[in-house]
Amino acid sequence: MLAGYHEIVRLADGTTFDARVAPDREFRIGLYRRGAPLVEFWSEAGTYRRRVGDRVTAYAFRSIEQLRYDFERDAQNAVDRD
Repeated sequence: MLAGYHEIVRLADGTTFDARVAPDREFRIGLYRRGAPLVEFWSEAGTYRRRVGDRVTAYAFRSIEQLRYDFERDAQNAVDRD
């Protein structure tokens, strides 16, 4: 049985990157500042969501590469605004 994947990176400025992939391939990746989400992408029961600040929208998952690009872009924009 696979255990999934979980990685947390904590930075000195209070920012945390958290990535989780469950054995069923559901995932959640997020960038947090002092526990509050700046950006999150996740899957749940076959649906995909994106949170930027307080706004949650559907996410059109196309590929891992696109997910990474979208996350990095949103995260950079959130850090620049914060």
